[in-house]
Amino acid sequence: MVRLGLLRRRPLLHVATDRGSGPVVVLLHGIASSWVTFENVIPLLDGRHRVLALDLLGFGGSPAPDDAAFTLDDHAAAVHRTLRRMRVGAPFVLVGHSMGALIAARYGAAFPRDLSRVVLVSPPIYLAPSAIGDPLDRAAMELYLRAYGFLRENKEFTIRAAGQLARLSPIKDLLDVSDDNWRAFVLSLQRSIESQTTVSDLAAIRVPIEIVYGTLDPFLAPAGIRIAERLRGVTSHRVVGGDHVIRRRMARVVATAVG
Repeated sequence: MVRLGLLRRRPLLHVATDRGSGPVVVLLHGIASSWVTFENVIPLLDGRHRVLALDLLGFGGSPAPDDAAFTLDDHAAAVHRTLRRMRVGAPFVLVGHSMGALIAARYGAAFPRDLSRVVLVSPPIYLAPSAIGDPLDRAAMELYLRAYGFLRENKEFTIRAAGQLARLSPIKDLLDVSDDNWRAFVLSLQRSIESQTTVSDLAAIRVPIEIVYGTLDPFLAPAGIRIAERLRGVTSHRVVGGDHVIRRRMARVVATAVG
């Protein structure tokens, strides 16, 4: 469980979208992004759900406290405090994309009574390379971790590369790495993605878990996905030709997974 002291210290997050009526669906974006991640999903849900899209701690319009460690517990506690302050009633559906999927899994393990369903979209489920038997999978995991270390240690390169990718993105303002959010980016990458608890968190969740991912997602670790798919209560939805971004075709699959 998330420590109560940590929960009390976490600030309120920016609620970027609160629209529609009906059962509540909460949307959590990924690292270096914002609520716009779900611009293709929200119109498919708000006719039958109350849809809340939050900006995560340190990103979008949300604060980045000096004492935040940007661990999964930090992120989950900030989400929980925000929803509690809004008096969002349980149970609700929690949807996370990329790092937001890892936060959703942590939230589900920490606050099990809050949720009716968890939907993980494009989840980067990583394991320690030493825990992977297959040599190819182990090498792929090592490559991911080395790449992330390079991004953290080369600020100017990372900001420039993120800017170039943002200009190519099909969703405006989807990616933002800058001086303003650099600390949140680096620590979230290191402490929420590279050092994660996702497999054990998923094993602890007692509500249905839906995993949606594209077959061409460059951030997907096959070893992690295979383990997650074998866990109790997990249903997978493969989007053939889909990548890491929630384009319209993937958005329809996400909306179906929400129910």
